Amino acid sequence: MLPISRLATAAVFLLLTGLAACQSPAPATDARRVFRYNQPESLTSLDPAFARNQANTWAVTQLYNGLVALDDSLRPSPSVARRYEISPDGKTYTFWLRPEVHFHDDAVFAGGKGRRVLAQDFVYSFKRLLDGPTASPGGWIFRGKVLETSAGEPSDTAFVAMNDSTLRIHLREPFIPFLGILTMPYAYVVPREAVQKYGKDFREHPVGTGPFVFKQWDEGNAIIYHRNPNYWKKDAQGQPLPYLDAVQISFIQDRKTEFLTFMQGKLDFLSGIRSGSRDLIMYPDGTVREDFQGKFQLQKVPYLNTEYLGMQQDPANLRGDNAETGRALRDKRVRQALNYALNKPEFLAYFLNNVGKPGNSGFVPASLPSFSAALVPGYTYQPEKARALLKAAGYGPGKPLKLRLSTVAETKEYCEYYQKKWAEVGVQVEIDVNQGAAHGELIDNGRAAFFTRSWLGDYPDAENYLALFYSKNFAPAGPNKTHFRSPAYDRLYEQAKLEQNTEKRYELYRQMDRLIVEECPVVAVYYDEVVRLTQNNVRGLTPNPMNQLVLERVRKQ
Repeated sequence: MLPISRLATAAVFLLLTGLAACQSPAPATDARRVFRYNQPESLTSLDPAFARNQANTWAVTQLYNGLVALDDSLRPSPSVARRYEISPDGKTYTFWLRPEVHFHDDAVFAGGKGRRVLAQDFVYSFKRLLDGPTASPGGWIFRGKVLETSAGEPSDTAFVAMNDSTLRIHLREPFIPFLGILTMPYAYVVPREAVQKYGKDFREHPVGTGPFVFKQWDEGNAIIYHRNPNYWKKDAQGQPLPYLDAVQISFIQDRKTEFLTFMQGKLDFLSGIRSGSRDLIMYPDGTVREDFQGKFQLQKVPYLNTEYLGMQQDPANLRGDNAETGRALRDKRVRQALNYALNKPEFLAYFLNNVGKPGNSGFVPASLPSFSAALVPGYTYQPEKARALLKAAGYGPGKPLKLRLSTVAETKEYCEYYQKKWAEVGVQVEIDVNQGAAHGELIDNGRAAFFTRSWLGDYPDAENYLALFYSKNFAPAGPNKTHFRSPAYDRLYEQAKLEQNTEKRYELYRQMDRLIVEECPVVAVYYDEVVRLTQNNVRGLTPNPMNQLVLERVRKQ
């Protein structure tokens, strides 16, 4: 696939060269101030109510704002809200809005001029997420958390506009990570007028408050944003943001073509590089090969993602070989042996050029502040211990352990490595490869006894990872894919949700993670990292463990 069709290229040229006229008397647009990035995965909507994947999230982040945003340390900080206050009981959040924040200019407003954002706009935006006809996948950020009726539905008093500039949110019980949830794109503010006028077309006619305004979407080819001349933020020197004049998003699906386009200087940024390109530019130890040193900036930072193998603890829906596998995996000694048999550092060096950290602690990834390898020791490579555990469980040369591992084509090669390491301790594993959707359905419905999976954090708090083992979160309705159940774990989880003292909460998190290590319903293979390539003339593009793309402070020199 070509990066951009001739039609799209012409449209881009006209849009970019005409930018000065749209923003007069600003200086004419210089191509060096157009930031170009590629989106190989499908982008389905520019409506924040549907920001369920990275493609949508990156695109809407440039157009919208929320009450709060994550700072460089992944802590929620004021955004559209100039300040906020949490009640002593942790159940009432009050936000005072900035008076200078306005929606983008659009025909839906009087005289085409964007109006001021009011507290009622957030009430509308939040209720819209919960509204059935909207069919947003983001309603979970409030369900079960905000004040509810006796029927279990969010109450009309969950979100209250006290006046134009004061918003109050009432929770049914304290939920410490709630501010982090409000930084998610689902919680961005949208204007009722635009949603009602454009209806389903709001997905391609977005009206936000962010640093860039929407100009054109040539589906499958390119999206163009222009600088918002009325953006409310300024830098420390008082200069208006953003610094860029425009953003261009292309849709090159082939990763090799994408990499070549970047190397030709036609893209400013790449996030994540596939194995072929990774081997081309990086040694197995993760350093850049001499041929590429100085040609671009390479950043490798922790990512809020844990790659793991899950072991189903509920036999109800297991059939055939999966039922046999499930029976074997209900013995904790077998689960522990599978953990000890994997050489995770070797795996990372061989397959991923050391992009990632071995999962030698618990399930919570190393990028979170509560993580402690010292306080949550996990499993290291100890094949003799694996053999001893298998022998104690009744397996050996005369009675080999046979398992079935479900995966997808993208990770089949990884599974063949696991298969080899397990064979070295006497475990015979058959690999079952499925299409992505079918694989997910098998896991969600409890029909896969042993499976590959990953968990990418929704918000930067360990609770989001530990929720995968809470007994009230069983899949398919919740994230507990293994149907792990432990009354002791549940008590700790419920206690941690209410604990407002940060260090005490972190210790509860570690107690839960130690319990998961002991019972091991999962194998934590590795904690992921993000590799970003950026052209040398780009400044201010800082990565973080959420792998956000925030362009309002980016410069091109």
